[in-house]
Amino acid sequence: MYKMTMKKVTWKSLMLSCYKNNNNSSDSGEKILKPCQFQRLSLTDVSDPSSALSVDDLSTSLLGSYLHVFTFSELRVITHNFARCNLLGEGGFGPVYKGFIDDKLRPGLKAQPVAVKALDLDGLQGHREWLAEIIFLGQLRHPHLVKLIGYCYEKENRLLVYEYMPRGSLENQLFRRYSAALPWSTRMKIALGAAKGLAFLHEADKPVIYRDFKSSNILLDSDYNCKLSDFGLAKDGPEGEETHVTTRVMGTQGYAAPEYIMTGHLTTMSDVYSFGVVLLELLTGKRSMDNTRPSREQSLVEWARPLLRDPNKLDRLIDLRLEGQFSSKGAQRVAALAYKSLSHRPKQRPTMGDVVKILESLQGFEDEFVGPFVYVVPSETDDSKEFLAKKESKTNEQEKDCSGENGHNPLGRRWRNRIKLPLSSVANSESPCSMSV
Repeated sequence: MYKMTMKKVTWKSLMLSCYKNNNNSSDSGEKILKPCQFQRLSLTDVSDPSSALSVDDLSTSLLGSYLHVFTFSELRVITHNFARCNLLGEGGFGPVYKGFIDDKLRPGLKAQPVAVKALDLDGLQGHREWLAEIIFLGQLRHPHLVKLIGYCYEKENRLLVYEYMPRGSLENQLFRRYSAALPWSTRMKIALGAAKGLAFLHEADKPVIYRDFKSSNILLDSDYNCKLSDFGLAKDGPEGEETHVTTRVMGTQGYAAPEYIMTGHLTTMSDVYSFGVVLLELLTGKRSMDNTRPSREQSLVEWARPLLRDPNKLDRLIDLRLEGQFSSKGAQRVAALAYKSLSHRPKQRPTMGDVVKILESLQGFEDEFVGPFVYVVPSETDDSKEFLAKKESKTNEQEKDCSGENGHNPLGRRWRNRIKLPLSSVANSESPCSMSV
């Protein structure tokens, strides 16, 4: 009779050999680490009670994944005792604070600003989402995924430490008031980076479905390079002959794919739909859901999708704050891509790999005036009729300059008409000047 013994399995023993370098790198030279097939740990490997792995292994076995284990007292120092002046924001997971790691804190950890996210024990998310962030971001490395530096697991405290992204989220940059609008070229750069991040997740040997792709989860550095964050709702994708993952419906209203909402069936195409929503936000400058808009326009997708099919209606979609500075050809291709991504039939949506190729081809399209805007303020001595005559003459000249070979440019004319000012708004100007936008 043989006596069988079971050797304890640790995360370190599994993870030390779980990376392979595909010799891929980003434009910044950052290497892309891709998990080997069937060796990347999944959330169920730890959360399943029957698993030999447990959360208690975190402190000793994630060393091979470049994560640091912080004490709560260290994080209090880093964030100046979680000072309110360091509060960056607060979401379903909990508050996020800015902090700074001193190079003397511990060997091998360089001085750098960080973002510290603390789990709100009374919040909408919990321990499982905190663990999911560590499982995925602790093993996946890519230039367009936010870098998880470490975590804290001490008594009831659950915290995560990320690299700091100085420009915050795409949501804040795209929708904030009283600030310059994001240029067209910057929007396309962000769209491409986000697409590359999703494609990396989908094309891994063990695919990952992000499940919560939205503008608030896309973070930007000082050069508008984007990175996907918040992997609390991420799921391992189907493998082998499986076509989907069945799960409880979670996510954000306005971004979730309709088939996922109706059936709970989750696929990589669910992420593609969500990407189409964000692409539509970049195109229009409008939020995916907004109850302050007219009832027929509150859902951006329902309002905009019928218009995406007709290039002649594109001017009704383009963000007015761009003031005509965008590539008309590029905008048409983006609209077509958004339309395909938002298809009600998942199989008709493009893969994220295909999306990347299309967006890469649009990066060379420079911003251009689609109808320049020239505004001349009259002097006090100008006669009203004389000024009106000058204005009409200048408008006619602009229409000639902006017309195409057939003398017709609907986009250009519409942009000028939308920003014409009545004479009454300029009649009281004190000094003559000219301004071109």
